[in-house]
Amino acid sequence: MILVTGPTGSGKTTTLYAVINELKSETKNLTTVEDPVEYTIEGVNQVQINSEIGLTFAAALRSILRQDPNIILIGEIRDLETAEIAFRAAMTGHLVLSTLHTNDAVSTITRLIDIGIPRYLVSSAVVGIVAQRLVRKLCLQCRVEAPAGGAFFQEKGCAACHYTGFSGRRGIFELFTLSTKLRELIASGATEQEIRAMTAAFGMRTLQEDGLQKVAQGITTTEEVIRVVEVEETFRNLCPQCHRSLHLDYLICPHCGCASPYVCASCGKFLQPEWTACPYCRHATQAVKSEESS
Repeated sequence: MILVTGPTGSGKTTTLYAVINELKSETKNLTTVEDPVEYTIEGVNQVQINSEIGLTFAAALRSILRQDPNIILIGEIRDLETAEIAFRAAMTGHLVLSTLHTNDAVSTITRLIDIGIPRYLVSSAVVGIVAQRLVRKLCLQCRVEAPAGGAFFQEKGCAACHYTGFSGRRGIFELFTLSTKLRELIASGATEQEIRAMTAAFGMRTLQEDGLQKVAQGITTTEEVIRVVEVEETFRNLCPQCHRSLHLDYLICPHCGCASPYVCASCGKFLQPEWTACPYCRHATQAVKSEESS
């Protein structure tokens, strides 16, 4: 099973249709169950849900499974009955594609368990989870450097972008693939925080980090990423060197080794980035040391 997650309008269905276009062939029986059918694809059996006549996701799936499909696309997993049939199909050798409304990839595991799917089924049937959002792209004809300088840009507005400063949209993604260690962790009853810690150890790039990378590349703005991604307490704390997110209690950036401007290296108290000295222990901040060394 492969799941795509995100809020309404984040491009989940478009991503799944792109996958279908890559997978479809004359030798594969590919069937979709949708509400509604948003795109018509040649060579794919597409079923439109109609609850008024009893054609629900669960009822359609039961019928489809008798037709020996190779790949099944389920528009959305909304209830336990649909989820159970989808997991049964995934466990019997079918490739199941579907969507869920969750904030990120890791929380999808918790969502499935809350719906009523046993942990052992989640850990064994799910292959990967993609969380995504859509951010507006800066207009290349009028974008200007942000006051802070560096690789950051901000919108300005011109005739080409109808004076909005943005033209088109770009996806930001978070890909969560289940390794053997992660499967064992999920099956053993690990909490969502423990799963997140493991994915971080394996180097999974989060939605926030992918968005900030797009900011560093001049594709979009930090404000735009914050607008579409659920803002955590640590999200606004960025490494001044590699621009990746930092936890509040980190003394150095784990990605590039740069000293954190948010924590005093001497006493461990929280600092404001513009402070030149720690008001608690009088220790000079990293910004002052950098100026002295230069």
